[in-house]
Amino acid sequence: MDEQNLVEQLRQGDRKAFVILVNTFQKRLLKVAYGITLDPEESREIVQEVFIAVFRQIDSFRQEAALYTWLRKMTVNHCLNWKRRWKRRFRWHHDPITLENDPRLSQENTQMDTPEILIQKKQFRQQLMDAVKHLPEKTRTVFVLYALEELSYEEIADFLQIRKGTVASRLYHARKQVADVLNSKKTQEKPA
Repeated sequence: MDEQNLVEQLRQGDRKAFVILVNTFQKRLLKVAYGITLDPEESREIVQEVFIAVFRQIDSFRQEAALYTWLRKMTVNHCLNWKRRWKRRFRWHHDPITLENDPRLSQENTQMDTPEILIQKKQFRQQLMDAVKHLPEKTRTVFVLYALEELSYEEIADFLQIRKGTVASRLYHARKQVADVLNSKKTQEKPA
């Protein structure tokens, strides 16, 4: 089913179209939500909220952009609103990240890897996620949209309603902070 037909079916309240929508976009939206919240449970809740909002607001979708673009924007906004609510209620922090169930970090073609290489990859992914989770919210959001969603600087600037130079600056700082953390871990692990 093409996007225009899907939207039309959704507007008519077709449950099968809604199932198609969820099956088509759920994994990608979970990746976006997880990249911002760093919380798997909250990411699932947020994506569910987004789909409920789509069900209620599909008539407001003007089709000026792709359906996924609209869904992604709703997901990012829900994530940022979630963080604001929690910051007001509690001092915000995350539980440790579990990588085993993280869909973004699953490795393809690992049949050829030795157990030692698999352990090294897992350790690197853990270090990378630790570095990303310590990025400030605005910097992490830009980093996720660029690295995970592969948006251009212009798309991120438009999406977050900031200047392209601000995107470049935040991305530069994100890369530098992640590299610094990874380099410091590497230095700490070297035998004396």
